[in-house]
Amino acid sequence: MDDIDGEELVFELDDWTVAPETPRSPGCQNAAVDDDDRQDAFDTLAVHAGAEPDELTGAVAPPIYQTSTFAQDGVGRPRRGYEYSRSQNPTRERLERAVARLEGGSTGIAFASGSAATAAIADLAGPGHEIVVGDDVYGGTFRYLERVHRGKGVDSRYVDLGTGQDALWEALSERTRLVWFESPTNPHLKLVDIAATAETVRRRAAEGGRRPLVVVDNTFASPALQQPLRLGADIVFHSATKYLAGHSDTILGVAVTSDPSAAERLRFLQNAMGAVPGPLDCFLVLRGLRTLHLRMERHGSNAAAVAAFLAARSDVATVRYPGLVDGPHAHPSAGLVGTQMRSGGGMVSFIPAAGGRHDRSAAERAIAIGEGTRLFALAESLGGVESLIELPAAMTHLSVAGSPLEVDPALVRLSVGIEDAGDLVADLGRAIDEA
Repeated sequence: MDDIDGEELVFELDDWTVAPETPRSPGCQNAAVDDDDRQDAFDTLAVHAGAEPDELTGAVAPPIYQTSTFAQDGVGRPRRGYEYSRSQNPTRERLERAVARLEGGSTGIAFASGSAATAAIADLAGPGHEIVVGDDVYGGTFRYLERVHRGKGVDSRYVDLGTGQDALWEALSERTRLVWFESPTNPHLKLVDIAATAETVRRRAAEGGRRPLVVVDNTFASPALQQPLRLGADIVFHSATKYLAGHSDTILGVAVTSDPSAAERLRFLQNAMGAVPGPLDCFLVLRGLRTLHLRMERHGSNAAAVAAFLAARSDVATVRYPGLVDGPHAHPSAGLVGTQMRSGGGMVSFIPAAGGRHDRSAAERAIAIGEGTRLFALAESLGGVESLIELPAAMTHLSVAGSPLEVDPALVRLSVGIEDAGDLVADLGRAIDEA
């Protein structure tokens, strides 16, 4: 959109300390940084952000404003700025404030789903513009960009951003309005150097033309492991359905930015498009945030154990996990773990070798493994406390079939939960043995 300016934004990485927003009074759309608690660690903010005691009663567990509309003090005089819950709702504002603080941004905007957030952010590129997209993204993102947004005159160009900056440099043009990627990516778990990508965009724009906005889907990492705005991104967003909520019981999306023009446009689209989450869904994500740091530690340690187990098996052809630093399955960008990320995260992908007990193809073994686990539920989605297993080619990424982003039908994706690691390894081992 032409009202999104191209000024360079500078963010400093300060050892995961977040500069939080001051708690907003009802109806307040913006907030200043409070210097008094600038040094609160992420773990502290996860517990307290958006969960400040209720302004009216002091309730430690703030009420859910389960209302569609608000009584007004007079014609054109809404009380504390509240008119209608599509436009403003105190529970949603708490969630938006909380995620913004955890991501180190100034403004959060919540949507009815991660896909709704995707649609709103994509709208920042209009007819005649182009979006440069990482070549490994969620199938629903590809589906929207190709089957909806391209029809509005917006082209998407898919580039491998996990192997350096040369491909991005060549892909950028005067038409580029957004550079959009995931890290870790879905489902191949590539890592993209966020700071290097933002610097490439800045240098390219310095040669002339408008600087595109750098958009990072942070769903797989969560702000507990990675804060893209502090690495130079302009917009970060989540399917909050996953790790932020953490319990597989709600659907919600949220975007965060410190760019005033982008924030204003996304806030307008949130209201105009109407794809807003209900208060109860916002409450469920808020409650999940309070244990995010603890859950992500366990997701990461369990995933590392599962990845190490898979890497040691001769009947597993490929293991993809950012935390694997040595051996034949070492991740090519493992060096970014510990600098860009706090850990390798909770997602693991692998491809079984052909053969096995029944002399099956790799794809046949993958299906048997997916259908053979007891603790890993065969289901789409990720990020809940329970472990999930799926075959992206037939499930979450079916929409990329026949495209350059097509997924190997033998690829198995694991969302490793917070159960006992030994039990998870044993469950997966039995399924692989039988496959």
